[in-house]
Amino acid sequence: MIAYKFLRRDGTSVFTGFSWPLPGEGSPGEWIEADLEPCRSGIHACRVAHLPLWAGQVMYEVELAGDIAMDGTKVIGSRGRLTRRLEAWDELRDSYTRMCADRAHELARAPTPALEEWEAVIEPALGEGPALLGFVTARIAEELSGAEGYRAERARQSQWLAERLGLQTSEE
Repeated sequence: MIAYKFLRRDGTSVFTGFSWPLPGEGSPGEWIEADLEPCRSGIHACRVAHLPLWAGQVMYEVELAGDIAMDGTKVIGSRGRLTRRLEAWDELRDSYTRMCADRAHELARAPTPALEEWEAVIEPALGEGPALLGFVTARIAEELSGAEGYRAERARQSQWLAERLGLQTSEE
């Protein structure tokens, strides 16, 4: 199964610090194995629909194999390897973050009176990166339209990323 993983620039996992075997010129990284236990053990990744939740510094395509489990916003395998770095993300990361900020402003300014408490956090959050700005935007949408607003905004963000990264949006 193909999924996606965000790592730090040095190839380490954001949550565990695990140093991933990186892919080389045209060849995938080495397989790694772990017991499959969601949020505890296993090779954790995400599908296209959940990219905004996990957006980070560097993005890789990951191949999962062995036992595979879906767990909410993530997919976990007992085996996995990085197949390629999605270098397009390097070019899009700042654009995506700015798009989220602009959309957050648009949503926060829509009602009368405007949602000033949200307006105040948007620009300062830019430096924190794409995951936070996507979340802020979705939360503003939720405040305006409830849970459906949140889901719709996250779907909009996923679609934006999928189109620009050339990823299939249908989940297997």
